[in-house]
Amino acid sequence: MLQMIKQNWLSNIRGDVLAGLVVALALIPEAIAFSIIAGVDPKVGLYASFCIAVVTAFVGGRPGMISAATGAMALLMVTLVKSHGLEYLFAASLLCGVFQIAAGYLKLGSLMRFVSRSVVTGFVNALAILIFMAQLPELTNVTWHVYAMTAVGLGIIYLFPYVPKLGKLLPSPLVCILLMTGVAIYFGLDIRTVGDMGQLPDTLPVFLWPQVPLTLETLTIIFPYSAALAVVGLLESMMTATIVDDMTDTTSDKNRECKGQGVANIASSLIGGMAGCAMIGQSVINVKSGGRTRLSCLIAGVVLLLMVVFLSDWVSKIPMAALVAVMIMVSIGTFNWDSLRKLKHYPLSTNIVMVVTVVVVVATHNLAYGVLAGVLLAAMFFANKVGHYLHISSELNDASDERLYQVVGQVFFTSADKFTAAFDFKEALHKVIIDLSRAHFWDITAVAALDKVVIKFRREGAVVEVLGLNEASATIVDHFGVHDKPAAIDQLMEH
Repeated sequence: MLQMIKQNWLSNIRGDVLAGLVVALALIPEAIAFSIIAGVDPKVGLYASFCIAVVTAFVGGRPGMISAATGAMALLMVTLVKSHGLEYLFAASLLCGVFQIAAGYLKLGSLMRFVSRSVVTGFVNALAILIFMAQLPELTNVTWHVYAMTAVGLGIIYLFPYVPKLGKLLPSPLVCILLMTGVAIYFGLDIRTVGDMGQLPDTLPVFLWPQVPLTLETLTIIFPYSAALAVVGLLESMMTATIVDDMTDTTSDKNRECKGQGVANIASSLIGGMAGCAMIGQSVINVKSGGRTRLSCLIAGVVLLLMVVFLSDWVSKIPMAALVAVMIMVSIGTFNWDSLRKLKHYPLSTNIVMVVTVVVVVATHNLAYGVLAGVLLAAMFFANKVGHYLHISSELNDASDERLYQVVGQVFFTSADKFTAAFDFKEALHKVIIDLSRAHFWDITAVAALDKVVIKFRREGAVVEVLGLNEASATIVDHFGVHDKPAAIDQLMEH
């Protein structure tokens, strides 16, 4: 027990504390921005980010991953807030948490194994583009000071790590934020700051039960929103967990993460916050700043709340240009540049899946649509590819007027037509032997194809013998096949 606590909380104290500070600073403007997107008060997003970060630090399944209020979730809340108000948003967030806990117990986190590497790469690249695009409003119609501050900030972020000794002690994004804030205050620069984005809360959150009638009508209103929030939240969280797994060469418990996200969203809704999920941008900042354990996520959440409540005067003076520089660094670091370099080497199908995922996510700003499109495309390409691995050869025995067909490969819905077309039903034969010892039948389409072949040969007067079915294929053929069931064949003939 003590060893586990040490491993999860105390094995990287300095790195986690510093990384948590950087993440907390980067969370503030994003939480405010996402609140504005959802059409709610900035404190709703800030309270949510604090609560979700702290709760997932304890109950989440991926140490070092940052969860908070996110843009993907905020976009789904707009209509509900406009139509029914804030209290219904809290109720929907609570129900979303219940759905996510249920998903964890149903082990739906394991479904991530069906998401191909090309879909994950497309998802990552799309998020990198979206993170960069989100910074553009801060870089349009502004004075030259903003561009200069952003450029200097990027210079600090990328060059500070090369400073002897000091460069490895402090994370460069934190140095960038502190130095740029100092410069802006010292020179009195008239540029946009965190305080210009919205009023920061001045009190700690309190327990709030959603003030909605507990009726079936309320359930019908919030159910579709809660379901959508749960799906998008889990998708983004599972994808982010996979990416952090790769960055840190460690594994995570996806089903525990589902439950953790659910508990965090329930807790958030009960203190006046909105639903959230894992954030790839902040998670990348955390990992690149040295954060590795649960402590970094806890520090990020606690420091965020302390800063916006007790140090709001100072936090409000942080120039947005400094945070834009940090987020541009995140987008550059998040984008998988290797995927562009290897476009010529990867199969066309892999590249198409990756590009379609990117295009759909960027076009719709909905991660679920992009991932769904990518997974469906990948499945279609895979099924088509495997369907080609089917070879049928035959050998005629003139003496006994028999033909032996040998089937090698996979028979299922994409290869069933190819299987049927390989047999010559017009050939006058006494006996047909179909050897399936090196074949596998996967679905009822394959079984129907076998029935069709056997019945057609029998109509032509040939004796048909099917042999060599493996145990799994035999089970599905026995269950759904009709060629060896006289009553079923007679019924089939009548129709």
